[in-house]
Amino acid sequence: MIVVGLTGGIGSGKSTVARMFSELGVPVYISDIEAGKLMRTAPEIRTAIVALLGEKAYTPGGPDNAYIAGKVFSDRALLGRLNGIIHPAVAAHFRGWYARQHAPYVIKEAAVLFESGGNKECDAVVMVTAPEETRIKRVMQRDTVSREDVLRRIANQWDEKRKEALSDYVIVNTDLEKTERQVRELHPVLSNLEASR
Repeated sequence: MIVVGLTGGIGSGKSTVARMFSELGVPVYISDIEAGKLMRTAPEIRTAIVALLGEKAYTPGGPDNAYIAGKVFSDRALLGRLNGIIHPAVAAHFRGWYARQHAPYVIKEAAVLFESGGNKECDAVVMVTAPEETRIKRVMQRDTVSREDVLRRIANQWDEKRKEALSDYVIVNTDLEKTERQVRELHPVLSNLEASR
């Protein structure tokens, strides 16, 4: 069973594309969602994050994402250490999930697929892209944050061109209808990868 990485910069529309693949019956693993669940439920992750960022990293309801983001997005070294806690846990969780799937291929959606080295565990990578200005506006609207906040987050991800060059397929997400068509056209190609290996 093929593992297809799905990535793209913040605001590119990875989640939208992931949903489109899911609607075609493809098993989809959303790394950010699973990371959030693990941060809430795995005591060893909580202990490590509190040791790194302090008691304020957690509220009685779980991780304080705004506090955590405020600490790490302006400090690359701290972000790297946080990722060093979360990424291995997500990778292990994905392997367990993958073992339970039955399909020609599965999608592993991850914003920092290349940055975390997760692409090495994929048979192919699909990159979702959109113009930077479009991405900035989407995130400002979605997360109710300032332009500066979005630009800070973008600065912590690899450049789009660098990721595109390492990807096997690129989906341009500027128009939903066209995006859906690209996904539908790519689906049989990905379904047949196993046979063509």
